[in-house]
Amino acid sequence: MKSMKQFAIAALAAAAFASAAAPALADSTGIGAIYLDDVGFYAAVRKGIQDGANSMGKKIDLLETNARADPGAEASFIDRLISANVKAIILSAVSADGSVRAIKRAHEAGIPVVCYNTCINDADMKKYVYAYAVADPTEFGRQLGDVAADYFIAQGIKEPKIGVLNCEFVEVCVKRREGFEAALKAKVPGYVISANQRGTVLDDAVSVSDQMLSANPDINAFFGEGGDAGTGAVRTIKQRGLTGKVVVFAADMTSSAATELADFSVMKAVADVSGQGIGKLALEQALNGAEGKKAADIIVPMGISIFKSADDAKKWLETHKDGLS
Repeated sequence: MKSMKQFAIAALAAAAFASAAAPALADSTGIGAIYLDDVGFYAAVRKGIQDGANSMGKKIDLLETNARADPGAEASFIDRLISANVKAIILSAVSADGSVRAIKRAHEAGIPVVCYNTCINDADMKKYVYAYAVADPTEFGRQLGDVAADYFIAQGIKEPKIGVLNCEFVEVCVKRREGFEAALKAKVPGYVISANQRGTVLDDAVSVSDQMLSANPDINAFFGEGGDAGTGAVRTIKQRGLTGKVVVFAADMTSSAATELADFSVMKAVADVSGQGIGKLALEQALNGAEGKKAADIIVPMGISIFKSADDAKKWLETHKDGLS
C-alpha cells in the first residue's frame, strides 16, 4: 500500500514539474508542497491544500512530495522546486536545524517559504521563512495534560506512571510533551514519566508500547505525541487484557483514534489541530507570499480541539466520513 502511495505522489510530482515547464501554463502559479509523511495529520493537510487550490478561483499548479522525515529527500525536492521556479513552497520542516540550508537556498532564490506544524529554529525562521501556520504546541500539550490530570485525580491516582510514545525528532513534539508535563505538575505533581521512546507509526507504536509495559508493568497511561501513537498503544493494552487498568491520551484525530475514543474503554481524550484547516491556511499564506504581500506576522495561529468523550468522537466520525481531520 505504501509503495502505491509513493508511486502516486512521485507521479504527481513529475507531472507537476512537466506542467510547470509548459509554456501554455505560464499564467499559472506553481506552488511546492512537502509533507512529512502520508498518513493521519499529513494526509489531512494534503487534502486541505488540494481542496484549497481547487476552491480559490486561481490557477494553481501543485508540485507535491513526501519527505518521509528524511532531510536529504526534503533538501533534494526543494532544489528541484527552485529549478522549477515555483512561486512559493509549503513544508513541514523535517529538522529545526537540518532543514535550514535548503530553506535558505529557497529564500535566496526569492521563493517565499511557508512552514506548517513544524519549522526551523526561531533565529533562522525569522530570516528565511515567510509565514508559519501552527497551533501553539505547548498549549496543545497543556490542554491534553489537563484532561489527563483530571482523570488521574478522579481515579485517586496520585503518582501516575506514564509511557510516552514520541515524535521528538521535531521540536513541536518536544513542546507538546513539555506542555503535557506542565499540566500534570500543576495538578498531580507525583507523576512519573516511566519511558519515552519514538513510536508514531502504528506498527512501531504497538511494539514500543508493548516493550514499555514489559519493562514497566505499573504504567497507568500512555501519552501519544502524534500520528498513530495513541491508537497503537490502545491496541497493545487490549491485546494484553489491560482494558480498565491502563488508559491513553493521544494527539492527532483520525478515524481509528475517533473509533477508540467512541469506545472509551481505553482512549480517554484526543487533542487535535485540523490538518485540512492548516493546509488551507498554509496555502493562503503561500499565495500571499507569491503575490508579494508583506506578512503581518510570521506566526499564523491555528486553533486546538480537545475531544474527551464518546459523544465527541461519534460527532467527529459523523462529520469526517473520509477520516481526515
